[in-house]
Amino acid sequence: MKKFFLILWLAVMLLGSAEAEDLYVKKVENLPEDFILGMDVSSVIALENSGVVYRDENGTEKDLFELLADAGVNYIRVRVWNDPYTADGKGYGGGNCDAALAGEIGRRAAEHGMKLLVDFHYSDFWADPSKQMVPKAWEGMTVPEKSEALYSYTLESLKIIREAGAEIGMVQIGNETNGFFCGEKIWKNIIWSLMSAGCRAVREFDPEVKIAVHFANPEVKDNYLNWASKLEYYQLDYDIFATSYYPYWHGTLENLKDVLGEIREKYGKDVMVAETSYAYTLEDSDFSGNTIGEGGGYDLPYSVSVQGQANEVRDVVNAVNEIGGIGVFYWEGAWITVGTESFEANSALWEEYGSGWASSAAAEYDPKDAGQYYGGSACDNQTFFAPDGTALASLKVFQYLRKGHETELKVESLRDAEVNVDVGKEIVLPETVSAVLNDGSGTEVPVEWNMPEDLSSEKGGTFTVTGTAEGMEAVCTVNVARFNYAKNYSFEEDDLSMWVCENLGGTEQLYCEEKKNDSKTGEKHWHFYSAKANAVEFTLEQEIELAAGKYDYSLSLMGGDTGEQEIYIYVKLDGEIAQKAAGEMTKWNEWHTAELSFECEDGQKVVCGVYVKCAGKGAWGKIDDMIVVGE
Repeated sequence: MKKFFLILWLAVMLLGSAEAEDLYVKKVENLPEDFILGMDVSSVIALENSGVVYRDENGTEKDLFELLADAGVNYIRVRVWNDPYTADGKGYGGGNCDAALAGEIGRRAAEHGMKLLVDFHYSDFWADPSKQMVPKAWEGMTVPEKSEALYSYTLESLKIIREAGAEIGMVQIGNETNGFFCGEKIWKNIIWSLMSAGCRAVREFDPEVKIAVHFANPEVKDNYLNWASKLEYYQLDYDIFATSYYPYWHGTLENLKDVLGEIREKYGKDVMVAETSYAYTLEDSDFSGNTIGEGGGYDLPYSVSVQGQANEVRDVVNAVNEIGGIGVFYWEGAWITVGTESFEANSALWEEYGSGWASSAAAEYDPKDAGQYYGGSACDNQTFFAPDGTALASLKVFQYLRKGHETELKVESLRDAEVNVDVGKEIVLPETVSAVLNDGSGTEVPVEWNMPEDLSSEKGGTFTVTGTAEGMEAVCTVNVARFNYAKNYSFEEDDLSMWVCENLGGTEQLYCEEKKNDSKTGEKHWHFYSAKANAVEFTLEQEIELAAGKYDYSLSLMGGDTGEQEIYIYVKLDGEIAQKAAGEMTKWNEWHTAELSFECEDGQKVVCGVYVKCAGKGAWGKIDDMIVVGE
């Protein structure tokens, strides 16, 4: 294993040094001098305590903040949790980011001419769209009591951070507050009582400091417009509407510009991207799984490479600048591995110094997530540094943005090809494959396939064929499909008349949803959700016209927070269930496919369906891909 990581180090270092001069960055036109090119490095002190060092592209050890400033980064972002420690002082991990640590990071940033964005989560650990837990010290408080506590905490924390030597330029009131904040779910409480208390504290601390609010999932435009209108309705005193934008999940840049541009014009607020990132490799380097790796239900619109990472940053900056936005922050661009010896050696460091995303101590506060899945960095493959801390060429993107750095165009990567063919039909592979150039544009290049001798369309299945194009390995997936008798099997068509859904338990949301990141196939799927416990119970089914014969039926499901569940697919013959097979839902992006076989006679009424019953509070799920094929 150590040898593997040594090879990975060398490969990344060679790639970085080889591309330092070849990195292609198209100039961002009319980029203001004060445009924010920021980076979140909240984990840096925990990493350094764990033995991590950073180096320039030549391998010379340097202070991280010096490297970032030299690269063109002008703003640092740091998250702040109220009390990320147990009573006996064990840190929850994720950098153990409290106000004192933020002050130290802010001081070091100021020494290199960089301002600080203070990102208050108003929680003792991670706050995001799925988790907005109240700090331990505020549990049981009424909303007015919590409001006063939040005001006092914000003001005192900012004083601590400034007294440490930080130059605070911006304060973020909450982190990805998509309808939840500090344990509250009612917008009046969230905005009128709590957010306004934070804003009041910032204005009292320093009227010159900018105030940002932060949301996620800009791909759902209606939500963003709704949230912006609520901020206006409750007259929140803020300056900047900020969003996360991760291209894996958050739609296109055109949509991002459309959403932020409309909010900027309608409400007169500045807009920015508070978080973005992109992977330069799919390899993991710290023995703890990454958010972006092999497989997964997410988009990869850029090459997974040093060049692709730089292209993503450049395009996001360009998009925000085109609509008059004020800046972009890259999230945790230095959160590399703490070691390459073994999981056990790394785990000891994560536990002692908090340099992993969560430690076992976090179980007391977040038992369902951090308490079960604690470990290392989930983004070590999205940083601007190799596993040994050496800067990648992509770090130079920040200094190249203003003047550009255009080099000879060349093929950067190949996109996988796909061929779909019916059983018994000829398999014809494409003569060209799509290639991505180093400037991010696309082209077609000739390909030579290594045709397997056993490749056949005589029966259904999925096959992988490799080949060569531009000296790189090309991949083509060949799908040989049996005819699917289910109509609109993945909900892509507008006509849903063939689907019959019966709500048996007062399920709050039951509908076809368009959201690619939550779909197994295509852009759409069947969605359900209920905030109340014991409310989810329904059937979803379709009548299928079949001749006499034997058939296979399968359906895919994904969901979470289900509590006790009873889920199964079934086949009805003339109104009676003839076969059924258990299904399950476990967590987001973990699809389970239930399968069964059945036999029918001519003239029988055949109905294929699924029964779902969940006891959990907030149970949700997605259903996709009804497949009914003959044997």
